[in-house]
Amino acid sequence: MGAQLDTAKALLAHTHAGWSRVKQGESGDLVYRREDGRAYAKIASSARLADLAGERDRLLWLRGRGIVVPEVIDWREVEDGACLIVTAIPGVPAVELDGNALLKAWPSMVLQLRTFHELRAEACPFDRSLSLMFARAADVVSRDAVNPDFLPPEDRDTLAHTLLERIERDLPVRLAQEAADKVLCHGDACMPNFMVDPHSLRCTGLLDLGRVGKADRYVDLALMIANAGENWATREQAERAFEILFEVLDIAEPDRERLAFYLRLDPLTWG
Repeated sequence: MGAQLDTAKALLAHTHAGWSRVKQGESGDLVYRREDGRAYAKIASSARLADLAGERDRLLWLRGRGIVVPEVIDWREVEDGACLIVTAIPGVPAVELDGNALLKAWPSMVLQLRTFHELRAEACPFDRSLSLMFARAADVVSRDAVNPDFLPPEDRDTLAHTLLERIERDLPVRLAQEAADKVLCHGDACMPNFMVDPHSLRCTGLLDLGRVGKADRYVDLALMIANAGENWATREQAERAFEILFEVLDIAEPDRERLAFYLRLDPLTWG
């Protein structure tokens, strides 16, 4: 960690601004906030450089396409890592809202996601297709790199190879569904990545675009539903949010098995 902090200091020195470290992401990247609160910097190690460059490229491609996302301010590379500096999006992460506030913000959040899904997927150069993500999961499992904290409680005592085999059995059906319903996905539609105005409770934009790509829309729907689970105070709130999600997206019959499939796959793709 000491070496990574030294790299971050070197990568930010040219900005001549004060920076405060705010968190370390699940990927291991370090995140800093500029002293004026109007920009953030993400620092990646050399092993993560390609992933951070991919996020930069996605942000540049999304600019001007009707989605509120951070704008790229600066990019720096050194031998030990890279730094991406982007503009801040006003508001608070949706994960910080209580159940009542989140339910009020929910329709606006879903509309942001719908706008994302309505962009021309065929024009997007980035792919997040099921075949690629399954290959990624197979690689993570082969390296014994699955993070058990990302797994649902009922799967934490199951061998990772068994979890992967369960997913593989469903691949033919899911690949056919994806082919018929491929859209531009956010790829990590979790509550920390939706920014919300705490007063109007309107969604102000989306963060962490490193997994943007063409995929089955249920990739986003599954993560959005599951990740909001800890915010709901009652089962009624969770059920109402589920209804709103599919109403706003004009999906008459939610496919719960498809949701479950992508929730089982996602934890195996991080590592």
